[in-house]
Amino acid sequence: VPPTVPSRPRRARPVFNRVHERARATADLNNLRQIGIATQTYLNDHDGVYFLPASNWMTPLHTKYLSSWKVFLSPFDRRADTENDTTAPISYGLNSNAKVTAGALSTDQISKPSEFILFAPAQPFTATAASTTGVVTKDSAGSGGLTKGGTHQSGSHINAVFADLHVENILWSVFHDD
Repeated sequence: VPPTVPSRPRRARPVFNRVHERARATADLNNLRQIGIATQTYLNDHDGVYFLPASNWMTPLHTKYLSSWKVFLSPFDRRADTENDTTAPISYGLNSNAKVTAGALSTDQISKPSEFILFAPAQPFTATAASTTGVVTKDSAGSGGLTKGGTHQSGSHINAVFADLHVENILWSVFHDD
């Protein structure tokens, strides 16, 4: 009779990885939700006019509407978190199409707010509170703030805040294509 080899326990690593990724996606969605709520409050105080094109969009939100820079750091961003107004990492970007050249974008200028993406993760994650790369475009070969793929589910999904300020987990292909 051949000796029996004890069977190795099955590794739960893939399951743990999926659970951990889902938790990060949920935290990311929550950060974007908080940014959306702060933006709505900002818009109420500023007659429906978004941030000035020359300014970093996160500066008007911090500290009056969001008390901590941590909300601007995605759980998918591996950089160290700081609370310094000039070095704090910023993982999210304002849609580059929301920055008009003359004046600031008004809510009444957006014809389909439930389809217009306002904020999304901006990768590669390089922006800081003092940088001017706090914008996001749907795809580019450039650097800083240019989203090149989804943040979760093997790069197939990304979270976004829309101009009507609802938050949604969408397919990367939807974000990328239009």
